[in-house]
Amino acid sequence: MTGNLGFLMSDVSRLMRRRFDERARTSGATGAQWRTLKILERSEGLNQGQLADMLEVEPITACRMIDRLEEAGLVERRRDPADRRAWRIFLTGKARPVLTELKDIAGGMIEEALQGLSARQREELIGSLNAIRANMTHTHEGNEAANG
Repeated sequence: MTGNLGFLMSDVSRLMRRRFDERARTSGATGAQWRTLKILERSEGLNQGQLADMLEVEPITACRMIDRLEEAGLVERRRDPADRRAWRIFLTGKARPVLTELKDIAGGMIEEALQGLSARQREELIGSLNAIRANMTHTHEGNEAANG
């Protein structure tokens, strides 16, 4: 199982990202842009560094992503009142319908992915994935503390 679990989870994740990107093209957004918008929807006002950390990308990559989203009118940069060198990122009104559309696209894709699974199997899958994530989060935090 250990030889296959990581590969299987990675493969499913890759396929889901691919299918989402294929469907989301009609809205003009990519999966990475949707993820950025979703993070901002949950935590508006992040600075570029915080957003890069949450996206697990380099700051320059996050900056370019924000540039593209700003050019599309989906986000805006506002000066940080506490630090004139920093910018805070906020969604614009134009982003809300895009988020709704992308959420619908994701919902349809997930429903297709889970086709054939009973309600109980779906609940068990979500429970198992949450347990794995919790285990990996605690393991990672414990290793960081141990390694200083």
